[in-house]
Amino acid sequence: MNKDQVKGATKEAAGKVQEAAGKLVNSKEQQAKGLGKQVAGNVQKNYGDAKENLKDASK
Repeated sequence: MNKDQVKGATKEAAGKVQEAAGKLVNSKEQQAKGLGKQVAGNVQKNYGDAKENLKDASK
């Protein structure tokens, strides 16, 4: 597991928490920011997965 996979998963989890908090306080802005973090985290995690797959394939 590389740093992009870890950071991406962490960012995605933080986005889920922020989205849930936004729903709790009825804040559309916080919900949108949470969704944005989830997307960014997912992209970073997928990038890390791709890097890991390339590293494994080159062995």
